[in-house]
Amino acid sequence: MQAMILAAGYGTRLLPYTKIRPKPLFPLLNTPLLVLTIKRLKHAGFDHILVNCHHLGNQIKRAVEDIPGVFILEEHEILGTGGGLRNGYEKMRKEPLLITNGDIYHTIDFADVYHKHLEIGASASLTVHDFPRFNSLLIDGEQLVGFGGRGVAGALAFTGIHVIDPEILKPLPIGQKSCIIKRYTELLGDQTHIVVQRVDGQFWTDMGTPADYLALHGDILGGRVPRWAEIGSNETTPVLIADSASIGEDLRTSEWVCIGRAQIGNNVYVARSVIWDGALIPDHTEIIDTIVSA
Repeated sequence: MQAMILAAGYGTRLLPYTKIRPKPLFPLLNTPLLVLTIKRLKHAGFDHILVNCHHLGNQIKRAVEDIPGVFILEEHEILGTGGGLRNGYEKMRKEPLLITNGDIYHTIDFADVYHKHLEIGASASLTVHDFPRFNSLLIDGEQLVGFGGRGVAGALAFTGIHVIDPEILKPLPIGQKSCIIKRYTELLGDQTHIVVQRVDGQFWTDMGTPADYLALHGDILGGRVPRWAEIGSNETTPVLIADSASIGEDLRTSEWVCIGRAQIGNNVYVARSVIWDGALIPDHTEIIDTIVSA
């Protein structure tokens, strides 16, 4: 099975942190989300995985270049979702392709989505759920009808996980920016068979803002959200500190905390915050509801 992770975006809603690290490499419980997503795909049976990159692309290349079965697609100019997929067409096998965004955390079963797509036999199938913040897809039974239905009763949200026949990408211009949603709209106009797979009841977040990122850590560490097996220990603890972190005297924490390979000074107080690898925290510092980068 083959998959592609879209990881080229700028992550503007996560500024200023995305000036120094691309969003897919934001650590989740001290491991880059992109690396965890690749591991999940591999554990689900995907052995051919494409990853596109543009913004701070060298960081993404270094993070995954030694993982077997992963192939990097570098974009010198950002190509959008459609252009990025078209750019990878020559490296795709002649079989359905699962696509996932590189900035989402969820409990959706990749293998189940892929195999259901094979059973349906559609040109594309999009996984959707009822998520009022993003509901905009128009649905008729299992058939996708259209986009742009925000505020329309019965509209559903696209999870960013879909499976396609790569042949639908061929008409897209090579090396030019385009949007896969626009391509889907064109296909609907041609009466192409595009369906939806409902995945209601699964946890999903796009980790799109600093508040989303912090909330996800709090929910996982607090045991309110399932922890991916790929993260490691399933031990539910509100405080996670990397073994190689340097911790000074009298570190005080409250509620939940995640600390990477950082250097923490003396008499430091941390609450509801994530401290990344390489961060230096001076003595007598108070950190609350904050992401601390290196």
